[in-house]
Amino acid sequence: MGTLTIGIGDLKACRAPDVLITYALGSCVGICLLDSAVNVGGLSHIMLPDSTAGVNGATTPMRFADTAIPMLIRQMESMGASRARMKAKIAGGATMFATASDKFNIGERNVAAVRKILMANRIPIIAQDTGLDYGRTQLFYPETGVMEIRAAAKGTRQF
Repeated sequence: MGTLTIGIGDLKACRAPDVLITYALGSCVGICLLDSAVNVGGLSHIMLPDSTAGVNGATTPMRFADTAIPMLIRQMESMGASRARMKAKIAGGATMFATASDKFNIGERNVAAVRKILMANRIPIIAQDTGLDYGRTQLFYPETGVMEIRAAAKGTRQF
């Protein structure tokens, strides 16, 4: 069993019993995908909702929900997973700083974009730990399908 670390704006797919972990989910969102029939899981740590709205979208596709999620799906499919069997669990999307405008609430916009892209790919979200105002560490265990969230403010929880 190995532990694979996913950095900010990165993604990885693996086979059980490997474990996936990502740190520093503030306004970012971690997307766990699983096809339990073939024990293939994946985790993407996205920073922003839309690659077309900013600079460097084409050169850094793993940072954006609209480009990273399809990349993760394809990577998992290349390992034998089926999109039709995939389920999702998501975490993050916190409001880390008070702002005067919803336009600047990146966390909320990230969660909305992730939901939209997963829905467009017909992948149901079966668990989530999103919003509020604290950071999270996310672990994903493809062998059991458990998403574990560690947060200084809330302790450790499993979904």
